[in-house]
Amino acid sequence: MMILVFAQWCINHDLDPITIYTEAYPHQEKNKELIEALDLTVPKKESDLIDSETILEVLSLYGNDDLAFVVSDYIHRKNLE
Repeated sequence: MMILVFAQWCINHDLDPITIYTEAYPHQEKNKELIEALDLTVPKKESDLIDSETILEVLSLYGNDDLAFVVSDYIHRKNLE
């Protein structure tokens, strides 16, 4: 579920989830779960809002601190809500 929320948040903000994930975990092989989650995302017009605070809380809840750090950087650089 966390991966799907992350992927949808990226889609909603016109960001590439694979690029962001790779920035957080550059030494990992391709994340099969993320690729599978991308198939379950919907276009941003059809998606419910996932605000930036929520995505950071979800990532932290699941212990994805490196990914939360990279996402936080994107939030601040791109002034995402």
